[in-house]
Amino acid sequence: MSSLHRYTLPVVQTGWSIGSQVSTEFNWEYDNENSKLLQLYETSKKQQWNATDRIDWSQELDPENPQELDDRMIPIYGTPLWEKMGKHDRIEVRRHQQAHSLSQFLHGEQGALMVSARIVQMVPEMDAKFYAATQTMDEARHVEAYSRLLHEKVGIIYPITSGLKSLLETILTDSRWDFCYLGMQVLVEGLALAAFQRIRDFSKNPLAASINAYVMQDEARHVAFGRTALRGYYPQLTEAERKEREDFVIEACYLMRDRFDQKEVWGRLGLPDEECAKAVRESETMRQFRQRLFSRIVPTVKDIGLWSPRVQAAFADMGAIEFANVDVEAQFAQDQKIAEEFDARRVVMESIEAARAEAGH
Repeated sequence: MSSLHRYTLPVVQTGWSIGSQVSTEFNWEYDNENSKLLQLYETSKKQQWNATDRIDWSQELDPENPQELDDRMIPIYGTPLWEKMGKHDRIEVRRHQQAHSLSQFLHGEQGALMVSARIVQMVPEMDAKFYAATQTMDEARHVEAYSRLLHEKVGIIYPITSGLKSLLETILTDSRWDFCYLGMQVLVEGLALAAFQRIRDFSKNPLAASINAYVMQDEARHVAFGRTALRGYYPQLTEAERKEREDFVIEACYLMRDRFDQKEVWGRLGLPDEECAKAVRESETMRQFRQRLFSRIVPTVKDIGLWSPRVQAAFADMGAIEFANVDVEAQFAQDQKIAEEFDARRVVMESIEAARAEAGH
């Protein structure tokens, strides 16, 4: 069935075209053996995986709570609106809220696919082109996985939100290669890691949790790619050039923080969208979630050198300055470890199933 028949809200066109003018950079220097980016490239080649084989698609989702998340993670949980709902209405809230989040993951991953391909074209160094090429494959795989999850298991899809669309358009229309890194590798990928982690760590459904664990393993490398490239580039900029990038970081972070009211869900379900959006903004669950969203972004922004008093003041206002000293490398190591644990559990389950099948004969 076409995706258009699964969208919960009208989609007037099947695509979105962004016009931009970017340069295509060729580089005739191929020998850079000691590059840290080439080390990431080697790691990425070794960690390539097939979404068809690594994920056990025979697993099903709970039709009443697809990712088997605690209701307390629903931002309107406990409000008068929630208390008035019957069983059927609460099931619909679970399904649609989770489908909305997964849909934004899907659209965001397509955005990352476009940006990583753009980096291959724009970035001047060959080692960065190599790594960005592997990321392009990663992002295609992520689009495949989330698309299959939504089409085959959830059955409903939401269009891209205006906030995410605006951010992607800003990234893709800028002609400077470092804005692609800053916008996608640092900001969007950093935010995505925090959102994926929420499902990976709290979902009781093994299919949903494993997809997010495997995607996070890749995304952690992508953020490391951005950190490595920009850490060496930003000290070379003038104060005015750095200020321009800091302004972008501040504006984008406020935009990302404020785009999680999920008005599309409440309106689709016939609930008062403004009242629900207000409840979302004021809920303790969302306050904590917004803070965690920046646990991957703040230390990276500090590490790459965009750490003026203005940037620090903005993160303090967002309630996220506490993450400035987070050990990013430790986070990435943990993401790797958890993905490997999911692999180990899959191998055990496959062995058990094989033993049962053998015993049945």
